[in-house]
Amino acid sequence: MKVFKNFKDYTSQKPLALSLGMFDGVHLGHKSIIDELINVGSQNDLETAVLTFWPHPRFVFNPDENLKLLNTLEEKKFLMKKYNIENLFLKEFDEEFRNLTGEEFVRQILIEKLNVKYLIIGYDHSFGKNKSGNFELLQKLSRELNFEVEQMEAINIHENNISSTKIRNALSAGNIKEANEMLGYSYSVSGTVVHGKKIGRTIGYPTANIETESIKLLPKKGAYIVEVFVKNKQYKGMLSVGTNPTVNGEKLTVEVYILDFEGDIYDEEITVKFRDFLHDEIKFEGLEKLIERLDDDKRLTEEFLF
Repeated sequence: MKVFKNFKDYTSQKPLALSLGMFDGVHLGHKSIIDELINVGSQNDLETAVLTFWPHPRFVFNPDENLKLLNTLEEKKFLMKKYNIENLFLKEFDEEFRNLTGEEFVRQILIEKLNVKYLIIGYDHSFGKNKSGNFELLQKLSRELNFEVEQMEAINIHENNISSTKIRNALSAGNIKEANEMLGYSYSVSGTVVHGKKIGRTIGYPTANIETESIKLLPKKGAYIVEVFVKNKQYKGMLSVGTNPTVNGEKLTVEVYILDFEGDIYDEEITVKFRDFLHDEIKFEGLEKLIERLDDDKRLTEEFLF
């Protein structure tokens, strides 16, 4: 997969089958668009491409909004490559770009610069200044500019449309299985193992503290069953998102106890995949009660079938 941060760096070798949007999460709805891109590309000798924005335009329009994303940039690139997209355009949503009307965007970017011959958009997608670009505009311009356009239907699970917002809401409510079902894969968080207060090791549950990217959405505070990937090996783990109220913690941390693991992994990159929710964050009366609950959580984690 070729990645372009600037349209000027792109020289068209073949016409493109392209889709545009944020693709946050690269969920099953997005996957249906990608599958159709690949199908159209193979039938019409077109290269596949996705045009997305980084950082998210909402950071530009609403800088005070505390928006958290389902994917870091590296995760988004990984998923696009995994799903066999050939060209990924990561456009910065700058002042010049945000002032393009929908029609100017189609003429100047999609046709003149990228040589798009087949355009696929999601069921609710709009673009351009004041959201002036929509499916009706694309249909009108397609006849003049000689490209085809297709609008995909929404993908439903349990009669609900899949969307990035619904996945964020599910994660924020601790509904891991629901979120994973919409994503089509297990939600993950990656980061570097850093030093913590080291209280866990004094009670028989040493944890790895994970420093995550600030834009990454963390599920609601609580305890989770996770898969842990460290040093190219996979383990079961029990993970806590919270402030450690039992020991009067204040800072939000992500800590994971890795089952059947020993070793120093400070400064190592670690990835955890969320599989199930155990319980909300609890302030226990003392360490003995905390250990009892950790023992229960460990048993449930050991019994969980991955």
